[in-house]
Amino acid sequence: MERVAVIGGGSWATALVKILSENKVQVNWWLRNPEDVQHLLHYQHNPRYISGVTFDLTYVHPATDLIHCIKEAKWIILAVPAAFLHTALVPLANCTFEDKILVSAIKGMIPHQNILVTDYLEQTFNVPSTHQCVIAGPCHAEEVALEKQSYLTIGSCDLEHAEQFCRLLRNRYVKASPLDDIEGIEYCAVMKNIIALACGICHGLGYGDNFQAVLVSNAMHEINTFLHAIMPVPRDLSGSAYLGDLLVTAYSQFSRNRTFGNMIGRGYTVKSAQFEMNMVAEGYYAVESIHEMNKKLQLEMPITEAVYRILYEKVSPAVEIQILKEKFK
Repeated sequence: MERVAVIGGGSWATALVKILSENKVQVNWWLRNPEDVQHLLHYQHNPRYISGVTFDLTYVHPATDLIHCIKEAKWIILAVPAAFLHTALVPLANCTFEDKILVSAIKGMIPHQNILVTDYLEQTFNVPSTHQCVIAGPCHAEEVALEKQSYLTIGSCDLEHAEQFCRLLRNRYVKASPLDDIEGIEYCAVMKNIIALACGICHGLGYGDNFQAVLVSNAMHEINTFLHAIMPVPRDLSGSAYLGDLLVTAYSQFSRNRTFGNMIGRGYTVKSAQFEMNMVAEGYYAVESIHEMNKKLQLEMPITEAVYRILYEKVSPAVEIQILKEKFK
């Protein structure tokens, strides 16, 4: 029987545990907080995120011992914010993941290092790209909890591994498909969070759907420019792993990046918005990483740079978006 370790206790980790356990996959679920583990063991639900989902403890094994959770699992799903990944994995030796397949459910970059999660795993833990997968949407955890029809793309250099993992996820409300563009999926996931921040900021400022449509259209050009500069390989950005993931993050009420941006547009400071949300908006860290990368690339990326100036240089959102909109067609 397949055994999967899920690292993280947030909403996306909770949704993935739901999918896997309902497919009768044995899941070792690592959570940092011992109180959350005890709550799960007693009441069969996560007290902090998507608490309406009840778990069958025949298949779900919550614990705080990270090494134990990983030891018996073939698949290791990483579902903690990128900014905290290094801290979470500090107790592990660099040979811990030997012969295991790592699956990143993280849509962000490692801050300050400005590298993708897959690159971090290869550099830090010697995990080859052929033993890594990434999960792409469009798919919000809250809709998984409601069992709304959802689609996932599993990216990997090894399509057989991607297909194997797809089979663990497929059920009556989740369709999963393999794709070999692992880096393209990761970078697109990073970029779409930045665009969702911009959409939220504009919504908070009172801009309507017409303007947001223009913003997203221009964003696709910006994403394409960036991806082509990083790795110029043929890819269809109209696919659900690219455009679909962007649209759901830019428009959905469940998007934490859009929510965060909306608060900034309404006048919240970064710190006050982070405090009130009590969740991590990956785009906040990602925009700094992409900004630093673009110092070398020197690409025309007006949306990314506008979001960076608003969040990190404290430029007025109203002023910055006024300048940005003049660049749109």
